[in-house]
Amino acid sequence: MQKEVIVLGGGCFWCTEAIFKMLTGIISVEPGYAGGYFLNPTYEKVCGGKTGHSEVIKLEYDSQIISLEDLLTVFFATHNPNQKDGQGNDMGEQYRSIILYNTENQKKIIEKFIKDLNNSSESGELIVTEVKKLELFYPAENYHKNYYENNKNQNYCQVVINPKLDKVKKEFMKLIK
Repeated sequence: MQKEVIVLGGGCFWCTEAIFKMLTGIISVEPGYAGGYFLNPTYEKVCGGKTGHSEVIKLEYDSQIISLEDLLTVFFATHNPNQKDGQGNDMGEQYRSIILYNTENQKKIIEKFIKDLNNSSESGELIVTEVKKLELFYPAENYHKNYYENNKNQNYCQVVINPKLDKVKKEFMKLIK
C-alpha cells in the first residue's frame, strides 16, 4: 500500500465526501476546514465567511490503486472550477475551489493537470481553483461526517448530491468500488 493524503474543496463538503467515498483506492474521507487563518474554526464561523477556510475533505488514498490524476479528473468533473468563491447557490469563500497538497510531487502533478485543462478549454474560461500547501486541517463536527449516508432523503441530498453521484457512476464506472 502507498498511502497519500490530499485535501480538496469543491463546494459543500457533503457533496465531495459522498462522491469520493464511492471510489476505489480511497482509504478514508474526512470533511473539515482548511486553507484559512482562523484557529479552531467551527461550521458557524466558516459559514460566516470570516475565517479564510473552505469546506474541504481530507482524502487518504492508496496511490497504487488510484492515481492523483484520477482523483483530479473526478474532482474537476464534479464541481465548477471556473466559479470564484462559490458553487451554484452556495456562495462565499468557504465554497471556493481549492486543492491543498502535501508534497512537491503532488504540487507538480496538480499544476500540470490544471495547465492542461486550461489549454484544452473550448470556452476559454480559466480554472480559478486555488492551489497551496496544506498547513492545517480541522475536522468538521461529527454531524457533518457521513452526511449523505445519514440524510439521503433530505432535499439537499436529493436535488444537489444525487445528480453528482449519478454523474460519477455514469462517467467514472471504472473508478467505483
